[in-house]
Amino acid sequence: MGSFKSYRFPLILLASIALGAIIGFVVGEKAEVLKPLGDMYLNLMFMVVVPLVFFSISSAVANTSNMQRFGKIIGSMFGFFIFTGIIASVLMLVAVKAFIPVGDSPIDIAKPDEVEKVNIADQFVQAFTAPDFVDLLSRQNMLALIVFAVLLGLSTTLIGEKGKPFATFLKAGSLVFMKMVTLVMYVAPIGLAAYFATLIGVFGPELLGTYARAVAVYYPVSILYFFIGFTLYAFIGGGKVGVKKFWKNILAPAVTALGTGSSVASVPANLEAAKRTGVPKDIRETVIPIGATIHMDGSCLAAILKISFAFTLFGMEFSGVETFIKAIAVSILCGVVIAGLPSGGAVGELLILTMFGLPVEALPIMTALGMIVDPPATMVNVTGDNVSSMMVARSVEGKDWIHQSQEEPEDTVAS
Repeated sequence: MGSFKSYRFPLILLASIALGAIIGFVVGEKAEVLKPLGDMYLNLMFMVVVPLVFFSISSAVANTSNMQRFGKIIGSMFGFFIFTGIIASVLMLVAVKAFIPVGDSPIDIAKPDEVEKVNIADQFVQAFTAPDFVDLLSRQNMLALIVFAVLLGLSTTLIGEKGKPFATFLKAGSLVFMKMVTLVMYVAPIGLAAYFATLIGVFGPELLGTYARAVAVYYPVSILYFFIGFTLYAFIGGGKVGVKKFWKNILAPAVTALGTGSSVASVPANLEAAKRTGVPKDIRETVIPIGATIHMDGSCLAAILKISFAFTLFGMEFSGVETFIKAIAVSILCGVVIAGLPSGGAVGELLILTMFGLPVEALPIMTALGMIVDPPATMVNVTGDNVSSMMVARSVEGKDWIHQSQEEPEDTVAS
């Protein structure tokens, strides 16, 4: 009964997604009539996530009395982000070399009328800063909001005793918005069913059509990475106990990510899962919101697939150590750095075009491919943030952190 209680809500979410997929396959594009229900659920999550990320990060920093510890959290976090990105990229590289043969493409390759040039330097400025305070209050400026939240938390800590009332306020705000997420999750089964019905109804034919070869590689690889790779990372983070706790709690955020296709919308469920696993508050409330913005293992997998697929379509040879190293470097840039920029997906695709000298006709193909693999990619992205918080906890707290942590009380909605 205890095990069933732990998995009951994730199983309900999975069942709702399965029902939505069946509806999408049966009625096809007519399923788009359900889109408003899915959009309503997504909008509710997006409405909550901006203040939740702000209060979570600023509270975590403001209530950290040891700045050396905070520095270790940040350093370990980026180290593990890059480590998992490299592993994901190498795994997909092996897969595409084994399963995507060079051959004629059935896809009509049309040159776009105009390709907008993106200045990456300007994009970095827009990513990390905002011209006005009110501009921070949008998920479009999430990275700038994170920078602001960290600075606010640091300022609160540095003024000492006088800042404690404000730190208490930030902590209370974090708890309030987590409770609001609990309320929103009551409508998750309906929203996810509607969203997935629309997704399958609209994109189902393409999954089985011209992009089937790429899909046949990406979906199995992402699933293997999800089950095998993340089990290994959980073992690194917390040993056998860590693996058990990870799989006990990860399904809700993973399913939310799969259904919504949004890493940001999955932050609340992911924070709750990390709390239940026992990841310390300051670690989970730093790693997971930042990871949702700049840590995308699924995007690393997708970047290698896009590069290989484009090479294949245009009869170019995807081989050689130099090419492979460049592909891995570009995929990490796309999945760990550029993902946090405004229009990060478009910037990453333009970077691929520039780095490999691909024809501009490859751009719409890569864009379409990105949309098709987005659901499992987002699931991998979100799960990677969760398991990274476990590895950071081991780095900061020591190998016995998982035994010392106390699982916090479960909420009735997520149980």
